[in-house]
Amino acid sequence: MRVFTTLDEVAAASGEEIGTSDWLTIEQDRVDRFAEATGDHQWIHVDAERAADGPFGGTIAHGYLTLSLVPMLGSQVFTLDTPGAKLNYGVNKVRFPSPVRVGKRVRAHVALGDVVDLPAGKQMTLKYTVEIEGEPKPACVAETVVLLLP
Repeated sequence: MRVFTTLDEVAAASGEEIGTSDWLTIEQDRVDRFAEATGDHQWIHVDAERAADGPFGGTIAHGYLTLSLVPMLGSQVFTLDTPGAKLNYGVNKVRFPSPVRVGKRVRAHVALGDVVDLPAGKQMTLKYTVEIEGEPKPACVAETVVLLLP
């Protein structure tokens, strides 16, 4: 676990690989709860019987569910224990190269991208690659942006 206690420490780590999270099994209950929360009940996510004959041989996680796991998986890799607020500022790029079949395990590799000074503080870019155990392509590749206030 990498702990950053100052904004200068964050800036000094720009460009570094920070680490890798633990594995997380994607279970149908999590997919169903995400479907309830978002209203996305497409059968490839929630209808196991129909999905068994579908293109993936079973249900798959929503792409946005995979993306939504990034903060939790990232929290296993690093902590921003800096004094000011941390604001989710957006996402520069997101891709979902491979679906996550229910029952598979995922984990996130985290790298720190650019850290730039702004009048309000620092803007930090994080690069996440969410890997699927045993699969050649990742589930998600995302570049997120966080505003760090002093």
